[in-house]
Amino acid sequence: MSDIRDSFEKDIQGRIAANPDAARTVGAIYLFRITGDDGGTWTVNLKDDVGVKAGDQGNAECTLEMAAEDWRTIRTTPSAAMQLYFQGKLRVSGNVMLATKLQQILNPS
Repeated sequence: MSDIRDSFEKDIQGRIAANPDAARTVGAIYLFRITGDDGGTWTVNLKDDVGVKAGDQGNAECTLEMAAEDWRTIRTTPSAAMQLYFQGKLRVSGNVMLATKLQQILNPS
């Protein structure tokens, strides 16, 4: 299993499972498209059926696309996301403002 898959299916899923009510306060469905080696697509539902599922489950309100190396950077240094966005390495579509709410789930407590 790749470190990227683990970050979604174990780390983020674990945070959501530990406090699903807090996850629901974000109130959005996100789609992550990670390109390159070990990349993939994951849906992170923080709205109704909270959790992480592999693939595009539909109904995403905010889509984030980036290279695998940039996802790894965000995982280790979440504050780098804004810089990657302005460099054009992190592409956000849909409701862009929802991306700012992700830190509640992505950042380790």
